[in-house]
Amino acid sequence: MLWKDTNTNTSATKHHQEMFNDNLFTAPKPEELIQRVIELSSEKNDIVLDFFMGSGTTQAVAHKMNRQYIGIEQMDYIETISVERLKKVIAGEQGGISKDVEWQGGGSFVYCELKNDAQDFLNKVENALSSEELVELLEKVKKSSFLSYRVEAKKLNKEEFNNLSLFEQKQLLVELIDQNNLYVNYSDIDDVDNNISEKEKQLNTMFYF
Repeated sequence: MLWKDTNTNTSATKHHQEMFNDNLFTAPKPEELIQRVIELSSEKNDIVLDFFMGSGTTQAVAHKMNRQYIGIEQMDYIETISVERLKKVIAGEQGGISKDVEWQGGGSFVYCELKNDAQDFLNKVENALSSEELVELLEKVKKSSFLSYRVEAKKLNKEEFNNLSLFEQKQLLVELIDQNNLYVNYSDIDDVDNNISEKEKQLNTMFYF
């Protein structure tokens, strides 16, 4: 079925400009389209899950339509755009479907980030200014749980590492990391090395169970 009676990406772009005074996304989805999808697939208080949150259109519409929602996003703009958009929704912004559903604001949401593990290590590699710092990181990664199983043992030789340029050392250290293990797994929540507080453990338990 082709829906021709919902607003267009152009109207959604205008909505974004009104909220953020800038054209942040090239082709955002209009709230009216997401409203149609949510109406057809859920009831009030149901949970709407969006694995690719983007600018937060689905979450904004779900909020206005009295649905619970979970949004997942890996890009940094989640803090400056997606989360800020939901704050505007709670404050009662009147774009999109607001007038149609008589939205006046209210409600709340919880924003959480995955706890970094190997990602913290990669950040230290990127910011390192000397070979001495990188040698220390090499020794650390050799003892860590995020060392890639694909790494050849000879690449961990300290003498050979010292003969590389700073750029090559950084390149090698990035290669040593298992890119599928950048964050702390829930199964490792009680590992003391991860420094997870009791409050964080309680929040995770509430989310998963």
